[in-house]
Amino acid sequence: MHKLLLFILVFASLTCAGQELNCVVTINSSQVQSTDRNVFKDMKNTIEQFMNGRKWSNDTFKNYEKISCSILITITKMPQIGSFEASVQVRSARPIFNTNYSSLLFNFADHDWEFEYVESQPLEFNDNNYTTNLTSMLAYYAYVILGIDYDSFSELGGSPYYQKALAVVNNAQQGNRPGWQPLGSNRNRYSLLSDLNNPQMVDIRKAIYSYHRLAMDTYEKSPDQSRDIILKGLKDIKKVRDINPASILVISFFDAKAKEIVNIFSSGNIQVRRQAYDLVSAMDPSNRIYDKMVQN
Repeated sequence: MHKLLLFILVFASLTCAGQELNCVVTINSSQVQSTDRNVFKDMKNTIEQFMNGRKWSNDTFKNYEKISCSILITITKMPQIGSFEASVQVRSARPIFNTNYSSLLFNFADHDWEFEYVESQPLEFNDNNYTTNLTSMLAYYAYVILGIDYDSFSELGGSPYYQKALAVVNNAQQGNRPGWQPLGSNRNRYSLLSDLNNPQMVDIRKAIYSYHRLAMDTYEKSPDQSRDIILKGLKDIKKVRDINPASILVISFFDAKAKEIVNIFSSGNIQVRRQAYDLVSAMDPSNRIYDKMVQN
């Protein structure tokens, strides 16, 4: 009887826990001098537990439905014990229907991390209040990752999570830390979320849906039709960029999709490929990878 009860409890924990993220955290501390390297191992484990152990939505996710994502934290300075400055790369991916392929959805570099961390101290977060800069930054990216993932499965489906991220941004203003302010860099957390909530940018979010759900999920079955859908999405993104040429959301889109777009348009109708090439070259002019799209 005890074994049966144990089996039921274990099975329930595997199928009903519902946490949404499968986040892998990497800490690169090679730039700082410290006699206690164990703090970085503890930091990695604690952040992973924070991201993966919390429930960020009201939906129930099965294990195979969890969103694959990663956070690479490069510690650049340690002004004093327990105080850190870092640059961070946040990524998330989405599986493509009926394939073993995962499409990179989000690829964002954040150079404005300042935080405190004490070994073995639990991370606390509340949606309604500012607790620490570290948990605010982590929660912000949890909600943005969820929002972009939901946007890729249903048109504008990520809106509730961008609103949650907006609450994090508003609460974090009182911390007076970099990355949260409307002034200064246009590539910070504030600017990204501002774009995601901006009605003028909505065509980019719609393009994320059509790109993934209507095109990539059917690409193996009808590649030419998928290319046409993606091409239309690129045209819509171009309209947005023409109005907002410095948009971090446009930059972030190509940081995630550039290599994939090249692979998609390296075959098929040459006229379609040239149209795609002209669009992406205009929107992401510093990236020479697109030349491969029209080389054969």
